[in-house]
Amino acid sequence: MKIHAIVSAVVFVAVIGYVAWVFWSRAQTTQAVEERAAEERRERDVQTVEGMGGNRFEILWFYALPGLIHRGDSTDLCYGVSNAKSVTLDPESGGVWPAYSRCLSVSPKKTTTYTLTATDADGHTKTATVTVEVR
Repeated sequence: MKIHAIVSAVVFVAVIGYVAWVFWSRAQTTQAVEERAAEERRERDVQTVEGMGGNRFEILWFYALPGLIHRGDSTDLCYGVSNAKSVTLDPESGGVWPAYSRCLSVSPKKTTTYTLTATDADGHTKTATVTVEVR
């Protein structure tokens, strides 16, 4: 009976040890996976911020889609700016403000060149132009 109790105790300790090792190894694997995922998220975040101009003051894009319309039709003027305090559009079409991605609809009656002007907090300006051809 005594041998049976010793064997049972050894088996019990071995099983507990194995279960503890399984939990510990899974926790280590999970931690490694979570650390890799966090690093990938950080890298994507940096790429996103850089793609949006980082901390540079810039007009990221300014375009018309479509760039050629028929009289009476409309087109979308789309722009993106980074670190701008204000944005204006000439000729004025209303509804512009600093944004990483914004589109507004315009319906010019004749071929028109639009000028987007962005101003930063220090008063520096940048401009971009796009022409919408009307036929």
